[in-house]
Amino acid sequence: MTAQEAVRIVVVSDLNGSYGSTTYGSDVHRAIRATIALEPDLVLSTGDMVAGQRRPHLSEAEIRAMWRGFHNAVTDPLAAAGIPLAVTPGNHDGSAYPGFELERRIYREEWLARRPDLAFVGPDTYPFFYGFDIGPARVVSLDATRVGHLDPAQMDHLSSVFRGAGPTRIVFSHIPLWPFAINRETEIIGDPELESLLERVEIDLHLSGHHHAFYPGFLDAFSVVSQAELGGGARRLIGTRTRAPSAITVLDIMPDGAIRISAFRAPDFTTPVDIDALPPKLVTRDRVIRRLDRVPSGDVGLARP
Repeated sequence: MTAQEAVRIVVVSDLNGSYGSTTYGSDVHRAIRATIALEPDLVLSTGDMVAGQRRPHLSEAEIRAMWRGFHNAVTDPLAAAGIPLAVTPGNHDGSAYPGFELERRIYREEWLARRPDLAFVGPDTYPFFYGFDIGPARVVSLDATRVGHLDPAQMDHLSSVFRGAGPTRIVFSHIPLWPFAINRETEIIGDPELESLLERVEIDLHLSGHHHAFYPGFLDAFSVVSQAELGGGARRLIGTRTRAPSAITVLDIMPDGAIRISAFRAPDFTTPVDIDALPPKLVTRDRVIRRLDRVPSGDVGLARP
């Protein structure tokens, strides 16, 4: 893969079922089959791959069984198709909250054993904060499993990790910067200083999970996309009355660095999400997120059928 070739990335999120579950629903299996059929160069997961963070705590045997189930349903089929998988932790699989140190250790061990063959760059605490290059894009994972600001070390890493990057700059994390879904308005990073830093390092796109609803939006200087869920618990976008469908997101990155975003919904994951049915903007006390096609957004746009 070189900067002169187009790159396709599929983004999946929130695949976990109920606490401790070791099997995956039909949407997950259909989504992975549809993903493989798209022949992407990479799959990104924005977290919550297994169903941890339970109280009383799960045992190590239970946690390992969940990961075996995930690898059987997701990691192994992608690997068999020759598709690398890059992950970022979620609150249900690698929580940094006190009391979940075992789950976080196992998360690290599971992914160190399955580290993808990518061109890693910069500070490397894989599978938490890390960066890599693919085609014209530099992609950076944030370790954002807790509500609230990032730790100072990650802020410092972000200040330097995009030096020498190509024309496309993408950041992905589990917790979003700002709200997308009803009743999840406070479950955000919510840090204007982080947004300003992301502007200074000139990112094009931030991808997040956790809010279980697809929305392609734009802030003041870069695009943001909230991912739909695959494992259940779909939520309503702010300003809507119906739950969002399960879906996968597709990023097509052109050789010049331009990004075209599309999404495909359940049950077959080949039917495009109707962008025009999404709210023109999401309004909360923290932020206004405008729909991507309603604003001039530089090199990031929607790929309409």
